Amino acid sequence: MKLISFCSVVCVITLVFGSCSKTNDSGTTTGGGTGGGSGGGTTVDTTGPLKASALTFPFGFAVDYTLMNNDATYAGIVKAQASSVTFGYEMKHGALVKNDGSEDFTRADELFNLCTTGGLVVYGHTLAWHQNQNASYLNSLTVGGGAGSPNLLSAGDFEAGTGTTGTGSTLFTGWNNLVGGTGAATFSAVAGNGSTRAMQVTVTTAGANAYDIQSIGPSWTATVGDSYKVSVDIKSSVSGGKVRLVAQNSLYQQSDITPTTSWATYTWTLTAGESSPIFRLNFPNTGTYTIDNVTIVDLTTSPAPTPAQVAVAVDTALSRFVRTTVTHYAGKIKAWDVVNESMADGASGLRTAANTSVAAGATDVFFWSQYLGRNYALKAFQYAKAADAAALLFINDYNLESNSVKLDSLVAFVNELKGKGAQIDGIGTQMHISINTSYSAIDNMFKILSGTGLKVRVSELDVRANPSNDPSFSATTNILNTQAAMYKYVVSSYMANVPVAQRYGITIWGVSDADSWIVTTQKQVDAPLLYTGSYSKKTAYTSFLQGLRGQ
Repeated sequence: MKLISFCSVVCVITLVFGSCSKTNDSGTTTGGGTGGGSGGGTTVDTTGPLKASALTFPFGFAVDYTLMNNDATYAGIVKAQASSVTFGYEMKHGALVKNDGSEDFTRADELFNLCTTGGLVVYGHTLAWHQNQNASYLNSLTVGGGAGSPNLLSAGDFEAGTGTTGTGSTLFTGWNNLVGGTGAATFSAVAGNGSTRAMQVTVTTAGANAYDIQSIGPSWTATVGDSYKVSVDIKSSVSGGKVRLVAQNSLYQQSDITPTTSWATYTWTLTAGESSPIFRLNFPNTGTYTIDNVTIVDLTTSPAPTPAQVAVAVDTALSRFVRTTVTHYAGKIKAWDVVNESMADGASGLRTAANTSVAAGATDVFFWSQYLGRNYALKAFQYAKAADAAALLFINDYNLESNSVKLDSLVAFVNELKGKGAQIDGIGTQMHISINTSYSAIDNMFKILSGTGLKVRVSELDVRANPSNDPSFSATTNILNTQAAMYKYVVSSYMANVPVAQRYGITIWGVSDADSWIVTTQKQVDAPLLYTGSYSKKTAYTSFLQGLRGQ
């Protein structure tokens, strides 16, 4: 989405509507007040909903987790007007990936269930992007721990020991396996992740305390203040299980991991607070957990990894995120933005760190292309295809209606990827436009996109009423009418220039002016959406509806 070109999307928008007067979805005004500078220009229309007039493609809104949960008017509009939704944040890398590289779908699943039980189809957004990342985790893959870095933890490979099952320290040399309290579990030696032996723990009854079932490993020599990276291979028999990594002597530090049912490497970066911490594994949840290849390296003193090692680590992280996310929603989400904003602004070409401006202080930026080159996009499409062969896969970008060079670059990149075997089913055009956007440029973009033969989706539409960012802006009736005409023109041009079989929908990026990213994230005074801040339908709503109807 275009907002990321300026700054990160926040995952929680403060609920500001509690004291506002509301308008019901039939358009009957029940009180005054407008948001985002959109005074006046409202209209009553009782002949919706929008989804009923979008006869040849889905119509949707981008939705916010907090508002869908807590604002009944907001949620009611979405359910009444839309057939589909896109999550503004909850399915992005930064929302799902924890600092150890594992994923937590709790919040995304809650919003998914809320929407689907309300009759809405969820569109997947987004898998490979340069912002809204857990960049702390991704950047940890590119520093320290390279070839020649010594493993400070002895016996981390679990190869030494006697027997195949039991507790105590004989099963795995250097590890003392304990079952106490109310817990019940067995420890055994099994084949590992490319090794002869690994630790397997089957927890049949979880203990009252996380440490009731644990394996206490060796201590290691640390330098207080140095950064250390703990890496461990884990697979679980259950989704939603937990393994807790602990460093403890006199100081306690921990990191919780939610492993998948396939082998994966999880990392934990910590700053040493004592000189001889002891490494422990706690098993607080039921399930079978297999542990192998535990390493601890000093990031402060260890040599940097080679470019080849970094590429492998980054590729693994991309594969893991795409495959895990798409697999989690396989059969439930039918289409995904796989690659987002791959083209640079200006003279365009592939987006990289060198040609992209990053907001000062941004901590969520990570460029896959910096480590994987042009093929990062190819890999993302391949991983998504492998995870759900039935899903439709899209590439998505912005300013395609205003930058013809960028538009041509994107089409050329799509052809390049398809030539390498990528499945690309469609192109999303974000269309964060304004009342001044050229009508002819909009027509030209839709004609070029439809010429690819792929599906075309207007993925993030809004129309700025105050493109000059005048802080004293107040929308006049003339401005709102001009905005309404632009909304109508977009949908009319889409329907005129994109064949029916290639239409994959239009999504408005937000519901009311007050929850628009332009107002909440960019902190601009504007009125870019179909509803006022008090949920009155604007002239833009009626004009957009007329466009859907071909009027």
